[in-house]
Amino acid sequence: MQRWLKFVKYLPQAGWKPYVFTPENPSFAIRDASLERNVPAEAEIIRYPIWEPYEAFFKLSSLFGNRKTAKPTDLVEGKTTRKPSLFQRVSTWIRGNMLIPDPRVFWVRPSVRFLSGYLKEHNIDTIVTTGPPHSMHLIGLKLKRRHPELTWIADFRDPWSEWGFLDTLGVGPGARRKHQALEKSVITTADRVITITPFYVRRFEALSGRAVDLVTNGYDEDDFAGFSVKRIDTFIIRHVGIVNEKCDPRPFMLALQEVMAANTDLAERVTVDFTGEVHPAFRAFVEGIPALARVTTFTASVPHRELIARYSESAALLLVLEGYKDAEGYMPGKLFEYLATGLPVLGSGPEDGDAAALLKETKAGSMITGANREAMKAAILDTFTAWRNPVPAGHIPIDRCSRRRLTEDLARILSEGRR
Repeated sequence: MQRWLKFVKYLPQAGWKPYVFTPENPSFAIRDASLERNVPAEAEIIRYPIWEPYEAFFKLSSLFGNRKTAKPTDLVEGKTTRKPSLFQRVSTWIRGNMLIPDPRVFWVRPSVRFLSGYLKEHNIDTIVTTGPPHSMHLIGLKLKRRHPELTWIADFRDPWSEWGFLDTLGVGPGARRKHQALEKSVITTADRVITITPFYVRRFEALSGRAVDLVTNGYDEDDFAGFSVKRIDTFIIRHVGIVNEKCDPRPFMLALQEVMAANTDLAERVTVDFTGEVHPAFRAFVEGIPALARVTTFTASVPHRELIARYSESAALLLVLEGYKDAEGYMPGKLFEYLATGLPVLGSGPEDGDAAALLKETKAGSMITGANREAMKAAILDTFTAWRNPVPAGHIPIDRCSRRRLTEDLARILSEGRR
């Protein structure tokens, strides 16, 4: 959401008028009204009703005695907060094998009908679809087939048929072939294909046999105007964002436990804060180790504006890519915000991936695989030592990853697509 919110914010400055087609009545778990201030006056927001299978799922869940444990969004997001019940296992199978590519697919047909007239009425000749949910790309595909004169850009924020999330849903061979067929149609029909990391560029080029554009995630300079780090007495290592069943901070935490055992000063001054939704299994892991439980805090999701203030009260920022499929190709949006703070980044994940290369380029930190416990311990201790004895940072600004600059890249792609 941040990616296209920021593109919409800066597209008018790049000479493009944005129209945003969005559900009128969406179901989702987290809302942040503070982000509405990013929507420019020039943007036209088109809200159209969507039917999603949440309510049906919730009603069935209550019939099976799961009213207290099941949430409607569990069907879409594949979440389980404890050992899954038979109903949850069945509904996850249905989600992965019958709702293809995802439960938002019911929005495709009515959206195409509506947009066919709307595009013509407003003389719109360029459309962009962004996924996941990848059913949004099916809207673009059908519109392109109805109106070949349209310029269509397909933006992939995650993989599709190679997405690790499909494994979580237990997608079977037949369903996976359907995903692959739909993906192939999209990536070979769109006028341009965009994705967010060099690794994903290579994978989509291999799948499509065509050139794919790279437009990474980034940070918004406006969000960090006047930002400064506050010096406090606690060595706060902060992780921002969701820790789901795939994200595995345990190798980092075990390395920290060993450093604490050998360094009394660090043990007395460190706090690890996880800001955002945390999977119960990881919380139970932390609470099961007294030394870690003593220094770990869990903070609920906060509005983005408040999150910037949390950054300023940190000593280091934790990036966890451990546990994700194809983690070497993962560069989440928060990585760029981490870089914008100028704070050191402690990374746990592939040492030869895209995120590792960016951290090395900017001298902001390093990625260390979970298997390399000694290197992780050394990185934690070095970061703590530097915090105790601060020196001018050697951090390299990344102007090319500002949201304004990235929107200029997008505008260039949009203009080239018209030719």
